[in-house]
Order: sequence, then C-alpha cells, then structure tokens
Amino acid sequence: MPEARTLVLLRHGETDWNAEERAQGHTDVPLNAVGRAQADTVAPVLAELAPSRLWSSDLARALETAAYLAAATGLAIEPDPRLREYDMGARSGLTRPEFAAAFPDEYAAWLAGDPTHPVPGEESSAQVHARVVPALRECLAALPWGETGIVVLHGGCLKVGVMGMLDWPWELAASLQGPENCGYCVLSEHGDRGRVRLTSYNEKAVGARHGPDFATDGPVG
Repeated sequence: MPEARTLVLLRHGETDWNAEERAQGHTDVPLNAVGRAQADTVAPVLAELAPSRLWSSDLARALETAAYLAAATGLAIEPDPRLREYDMGARSGLTRPEFAAAFPDEYAAWLAGDPTHPVPGEESSAQVHARVVPALRECLAALPWGETGIVVLHGGCLKVGVMGMLDWPWELAASLQGPENCGYCVLSEHGDRGRVRLTSYNEKAVGARHGPDFATDGPVG
C-alpha cells in the first residue's frame, strides 16, 4: 500500500477567555499559564511524528501554541488568516449568560441550532467552511507522500474543517464534539484511494491538563 500523507490539526492552548467561557472569535487573546503548559507538553509528542511543515492561524493564541512546536521541530511557522476561528461579531467577549441577556432572540436561535438569526457581524458556518476547508486541502496537497504536516487552529473552525475534509454533511455537526485545548486530530490520505480519513480525534498529550470547555460546544475558541 502506498504511503499516506498526514495532517495533524491541533487546537491552541487555553486562554483566560476559554477558562471564563467567553466567546473569542477573532479577538486576540494570549495563552494563559495553563495554555502554555499544554503547548509545552504536546509539542514534543507531535515532534515525534517528524513533521515537515507547520501551519497556523495568524491569531495570537494559535501562533503562541505553534511557537512551541516550532521550537520542538525546528520548523518555520507558516501563518494563514484563513485558519482563524469564527468571527463572532457582537458576541465576542461575552459569556453564555451575557450572550443570552444581550441577544435573547439570537441566543435562543443558537441553542436551537438555527443559523438564520446571527448576532451582528457573526460569521456563518458556511462562510467558515468556504475559507478553512480550502486552506486545509492546500496544506494536505503540499505534503509529499509519506510526510506529515501540523496545522494549529481553533476549536470551532477545526470541527468545520474536519467535517469538510471528510465530506460529512453539516446535519451531523451536533454529533461531533469540538476538540479540547491542545487536543489534536489526525487526517490521512492514501494515494491509492484518494480519500481523506479520520484516524484519531481529540487526542491529548499525557500530562497535559484538560477538562470541560465551553468552546467545545460552539464556535468560540
């Protein structure tokens, strides 16, 4: 069987807004101490895969996480703004109770999974799909057969990206939990089959602290 090429999708480490359950979107929030420890723990684990490329969202929390990988692998970080999280618009910075209080109708629609009532400036899943999935496909296609690349991005857009790469219908989105901070997913493509497969999901490095995270249930990470 021909060698596969492999793409590892890593969610960034924890930020204070993750810990406070605040929607982040495009807001540049740095890693906190827990997030730095998570990134420091996962970097040598992923370095053992001998990756040849390292891409990242251009937001600070992703770039900070990628910096640990760059140090562990010797790779240069290749930023790509298409790998950003959902733009949360007016919801940015709000906790779930604050979201409910400020935008009750939009909050009710969000709970119901109805995308037709976004808050002002909020990006749709279709819009995120239109930028993230082509970016991931380009990353995978850039890898020679037998090689591995790492992409550092965000919880919501990572979930969209995985579903898009696998051609899963969006109707199944509610059945897939988003990854935890510094959780990673592995996609592989075999040249003789031409299809991308999910080989692992939400893997965690041993020793990293993980726990319940509001961002895993919605595009806020």
